[in-house]
Amino acid sequence: MPEYSDDGAFEEKSKSQVKRELHALQELGERLTTLKPDLLDRLPLSDALRKALADAPKHTAHIARKRHIQYIGKLMRDQDIEAILALVDQLDASTRQYNERFHALERWRDRLITGNDDSLEAFVGEYPDTDRQHLRSLIRHAQHEAAHNKPPAASRKIFKYIRELDETKRGLR
Repeated sequence: MPEYSDDGAFEEKSKSQVKRELHALQELGERLTTLKPDLLDRLPLSDALRKALADAPKHTAHIARKRHIQYIGKLMRDQDIEAILALVDQLDASTRQYNERFHALERWRDRLITGNDDSLEAFVGEYPDTDRQHLRSLIRHAQHEAAHNKPPAASRKIFKYIRELDETKRGLR
């Protein structure tokens, strides 16, 4: 595809660059086939792409799956790639964005367990759907476990609860 640069000069992408971009779209399409249908509903996708993603599990033979992924990649050319990548990166554990969110939730958990009511109020201010009684109970259990050198089962429950609240707030649940 020819492109114009800022100085008005005519630039053409190399054949290799075009292939790299198309392969990247195919890989993104393949990542979309692994998402749950309720998450796909939140993405700005065309009807043809939605149908192709729904049909993807039907193709089990290697060459049929490969051909279908290529078709999905072709349909991906007309989509809003930035919006799709934003959601997929939040879900993919190998991305920097996912890791940052994970570490932020760990810091919240640690502040809640070691902190006082101010940290709980700050958390409720950021996540208004929080069940205060349930969270206070989990915090008390986690503090008791830490004081008696027991395994951190309640701490894990706090993290799970916080992660569910965060996913609900971000629209991932």
